[in-house]
Amino acid sequence: MIMSRIEARSPEDTETTGDLVGLLLDGLPAEAVLTDSDVTASYANDMASFCPAGTPAVVVLPRTTEQVQHVMRTATALRVPVVPQGARTGLSGAANASDGCVVLSLTKMDRILEINPVDRIAVVEPGVINAALSRAVGEHGLYYPPDPSSWEMCTIGGNIGTASGGLCCVKYGVTAEYVLGLDVVLADGRLMSTGRRTAKGVAGYDLTRLFVGSEGSLGIVVRAVLALRPKPPEQLVLAAEFSSAAAACDAVCRVMEGGHVPSLLELMDRTTVKAVNDLAQMGLPESTEALLLAAFDTTAPAADLAAVGALCEAAGATQVVPADDVAESELLLQARRLSLTALEAVKGVTMIDDVCVPRSRLAEMLEGVDRIAEKYRLTIGVVAHAGDGNTHPTVCFDAADPDESRRARESFDEIMALGLELGGTITGEHGVGVLKKEWLAREIGPVGLEMQRAVKQAFDPLGILNPGKLF
Repeated sequence: MIMSRIEARSPEDTETTGDLVGLLLDGLPAEAVLTDSDVTASYANDMASFCPAGTPAVVVLPRTTEQVQHVMRTATALRVPVVPQGARTGLSGAANASDGCVVLSLTKMDRILEINPVDRIAVVEPGVINAALSRAVGEHGLYYPPDPSSWEMCTIGGNIGTASGGLCCVKYGVTAEYVLGLDVVLADGRLMSTGRRTAKGVAGYDLTRLFVGSEGSLGIVVRAVLALRPKPPEQLVLAAEFSSAAAACDAVCRVMEGGHVPSLLELMDRTTVKAVNDLAQMGLPESTEALLLAAFDTTAPAADLAAVGALCEAAGATQVVPADDVAESELLLQARRLSLTALEAVKGVTMIDDVCVPRSRLAEMLEGVDRIAEKYRLTIGVVAHAGDGNTHPTVCFDAADPDESRRARESFDEIMALGLELGGTITGEHGVGVLKKEWLAREIGPVGLEMQRAVKQAFDPLGILNPGKLF
């Protein structure tokens, strides 16, 4: 395996660490190199549960491409692993440190370099916050669609690394569809440009797409050319309550089969609805087994909502509430926005799964999660980007209880197995990282795994880029 080609430096190897820090300081300002153990420990992991993290030797915060190149040349010379990081809001352990590594935090590279309304592109550095970019392009009448739930904190570089999605994916797609070109620092410090600035371009292999979702294992993104869209009208939202999750999933199928293109189509199961009620006293009926939220940002959203409302009623909705204006729409969306916070309040710790299944099998997925929750005696709430089949079963557990923690991990694995059985995938937007390495191998098979490792070897022959992630 490629990962066996390097040996991580022990945190106690002060001679090696001293050489490393000294060489890094040859090309970086002192304030960009952090060595205090209390400080470096705070960079050890992202937000995933059950993912081991090592002790970094040093954390560096470059501000320029040349500084990133210096870091990679130094790491190559000393055979030291490098773990790229953004805001560390990830949920798979992809940004977790390795023992003795250089943590390469790109948060200081946070400039929006260009917004071009004619070409409809933005050129940004990797540390730009998603929400900051969205607001900046909005001032030009443009729209950057990818909107992960952590959009106020997560970085564009992190979004690219994990190919993240969001609530609007049902209409606008995921991050990969908006990355036109990249500047990437390779493992040996060379700078490579991929892709284009043009609306069309098919020259050579699509290396840009290869880097999107690679979790920092092939190179360090230092600049991205992103596609923009015209800013759509404000969306209007509809909420529909159902007496069963199966009926809500039937409504989803009717909406999609009917050719409707909602800007949002989200589902909350009864466990999630109850958790939100308990947290925020939103007054949702206790009899609600599933809540479906649909939105349209078209020129005639009220008509679209009426059509979808009729489909929901035909599927068995007990109540359909369309919003009259944007303010009311935001109120209806509050329950969805509070979902993860509410589920965290159930036991204090959550493990968020990310299984995507065909829309036609969404009901089977929710029914299966119910069975798994009963089998392991756990609270598992499901929120889903129902329009694209991306479910987020969220396991609530007490981390201080070893037996409950064990059951939580076993239930997580069983949920992923269920997703694969239903013709789905182990991750729709969170990535593989450490958490799902075993499951990636099961999904893509031995030949697929061999080819992916060959790609890794071509870009990173020493195996120093984010070792231990993906496979």
